[in-house]
Amino acid sequence: MEWYLPVIWAALIGTAVAMYVILDGFDLGVGILFPTARAERERDQMMNSVAPFWDGNETWLVLGGGGLLVAFPQAYAVIMPALYLPVIFMLLALIFRGVAFEFRWPARTSKKYWNFAFAAGSLLAAFFQGVILGGLVQGINVQNGQFAGGPFDWLTPFAILVGLGVTAGYALLGATWLILRTEGAVAERARGQAKMLLLAVLAAMAIVSLWTPLEVERIAARWFSTPNIYYLWPVPLLTAVVAYFLWKWLNEGREVPPFLATIALFLLGYLGLVISNFPYLVPPTLTVWQTAAAPASQIFMLIGTVFLLPIILGYIAFVYWLFWGKVREGEGYH
Repeated sequence: MEWYLPVIWAALIGTAVAMYVILDGFDLGVGILFPTARAERERDQMMNSVAPFWDGNETWLVLGGGGLLVAFPQAYAVIMPALYLPVIFMLLALIFRGVAFEFRWPARTSKKYWNFAFAAGSLLAAFFQGVILGGLVQGINVQNGQFAGGPFDWLTPFAILVGLGVTAGYALLGATWLILRTEGAVAERARGQAKMLLLAVLAAMAIVSLWTPLEVERIAARWFSTPNIYYLWPVPLLTAVVAYFLWKWLNEGREVPPFLATIALFLLGYLGLVISNFPYLVPPTLTVWQTAAAPASQIFMLIGTVFLLPIILGYIAFVYWLFWGKVREGEGYH
């Protein structure tokens, strides 16, 4: 097997997941913050800030899941039964959220129910995405290349903590997005919320960063053995620096830098996960090479992806350029 093909596909899937977390993360975050709006016109303003983007953002989830199935079928066959319940809960939450997005605008007497569906769907989707991540990081019981655990192996205090941390992170992304894209009371309230959410995210990152090496020997060896520790110490240092500037920019009333700094926080946390687990695709036993599809299959799909990816990126760039700018009360795209 060509050793580089699984690495290329792992990088593509990793990029798709990172793009999904950032792009769909802020509109999930807006949904999480939805109940804090004090009037229907504020909820309209919040929803309009993500209206042109939310469905295109979820393209990356399809690319990540589809890429895993095509390029790493054994990993897909292990991960899905291990995390079947949180994956189903996440998808159902996304469905309810999407339906609420479309039906809320024309609704008159039932708008409060669609408001609830939008907020609850966003909250549960974010939480279960974190639970899925926590279930992967803590490890999956694999024997003879197959899942050998139970249906609730994922339900642990660690996975719940990661779920809460991801939820807080998405809410922070949503708050800084509202600072960037809205005006008036919504933006001012989001600035205060962002400060509290930043503290919650940093607390979750600190606890997870300490918990994982204490519980998982291979992660402790990856970070604290020599010479690794000399190369990897800038990652937590950069995280602290970014968090400091994010807090500073929020206090200064800046608009664009807080959102970019929040994205940087996510990318640094994501980098930490990659450092801790690569080359394992199904920790702690199956690597990208052990779970890879046949080279011919990977090459065939890679050719299609090479043509498809620029189209997706071009479409997303065009939509963001076309609909960029502040959303004021009473304005919208519906």
